[in-house]
Amino acid sequence: MEKKELLYEGKAKRIYSTDDPGLVIAEFKDDLTAFNGEKKSSESGKGALNNKISTELFKYLNNKGIPTHFVDMIDDNHMVMKKCDVILIEVIVRNIATGSLSRNLGIENGKELPFALVEFDYKNDELGDPKLNDQHCLILELVKDQSELEYIRYMARRINEILKEFYKERDLILVDFKLEFGRDTNGNIILIDELSPDNFRLWDAKTGESMDKDRFRKGIGDVKVAYEEVLNRILKG
Repeated sequence: MEKKELLYEGKAKRIYSTDDPGLVIAEFKDDLTAFNGEKKSSESGKGALNNKISTELFKYLNNKGIPTHFVDMIDDNHMVMKKCDVILIEVIVRNIATGSLSRNLGIENGKELPFALVEFDYKNDELGDPKLNDQHCLILELVKDQSELEYIRYMARRINEILKEFYKERDLILVDFKLEFGRDTNGNIILIDELSPDNFRLWDAKTGESMDKDRFRKGIGDVKVAYEEVLNRILKG
């Protein structure tokens, strides 16, 4: 399968059409961005690591009954995916307070939340990805009705339950993460985008060390080393 027309380029991926109208190819980039693109860099091999990590997690979730757009990994930097219409809601799931949640609400950094918090952000770079409530989502017609929002919440919580246990078995703590959903050609809402340390906060269960893009955000360094360690733990099981 070959890449054809460039359909979209984001911060971390390029999406190309293929000779199959129902499939696209994602090319994972080595770019690193933070703070809505204000901080930028690149690290060779980062894209390939995100592709491999995402592949393993999509396969795992598929086997657990979570519908996703994943079809196949065709080489280190390219993944075949089902073509979907993106739902412009970024779904944030938080298990532990840190980052913006601690800054904005004064919750102690590192405090375990009494339940998984599911938040919605508007996927709109020009507006800075503002927070959304259910009424905003309906007014903006990001979903058809309230039942779709409830389904997205349910899926986010279910994915969180699965991946929390998955990472726990690999001595990693799933702190928080971002998910995206889209509609496939049949109109079904399925999980899309990627599942990588670019979108997940992961802490080492023994040391508390960040194993994700916070290493870039905070200038800690060794981003690729941390991502390689995450992939190694996933593969070892």
